[in-house]
Amino acid sequence: MKLYYAAGACSLSPHIVALEAGIPVELVKVDTKAKRTANGEDFWQINPKGYVPALQLDNGELLTEGTAIVQYLADLNPESGLAPANGSTARYRLQETLGYINSELHKTYTPLFKPDMPDAVRDERKDYLRKRYALLEQHLAKHDWLIGDQFTAADAYLFTVTNWAQHVGLDLSDFPAIGAFQQRVSSRPNVQSALRAEGLLKAA
Repeated sequence: MKLYYAAGACSLSPHIVALEAGIPVELVKVDTKAKRTANGEDFWQINPKGYVPALQLDNGELLTEGTAIVQYLADLNPESGLAPANGSTARYRLQETLGYINSELHKTYTPLFKPDMPDAVRDERKDYLRKRYALLEQHLAKHDWLIGDQFTAADAYLFTVTNWAQHVGLDLSDFPAIGAFQQRVSSRPNVQSALRAEGLLKAA
């Protein structure tokens, strides 16, 4: 399979999940501004949506949307525990949490990367994010992980988007449990491998 990604983008989440699940994928870097892959292919022709992540399956089909991709990869190795069993309440909790991160955090971060955003709008978006993080802070103050008692695809996604805070000037110092969570995830060997592969962590 091929995982189309951009360094540090939301595609880092399925990259981490693939490594945690022991699923081999070929990484294909995408210039998201030029819409071309590292080997010169027109990314619009590969994924008409024009954004990462995209996963080309072994049968040639293309799967898009990070929340779908991470569940697909997790289900290829159920023993990994990255996604609870289909049909279980825990699985719906996973989907609930992935949806929350996607709609309330991910999509709120996105416009903050635009340099021409008015300051008033930027401040409003940051305030909105802090309100959404407050709910996660309450949970992570009592639990190491978002779902159950082990690392899942939801944790990979939260880690990925929360890394963006430093790039958009979002101060999360008032959320110690979130900070501890980020440290906990970043210390995982597979997460470090993903960060190194994307050029986000210098080799030791």
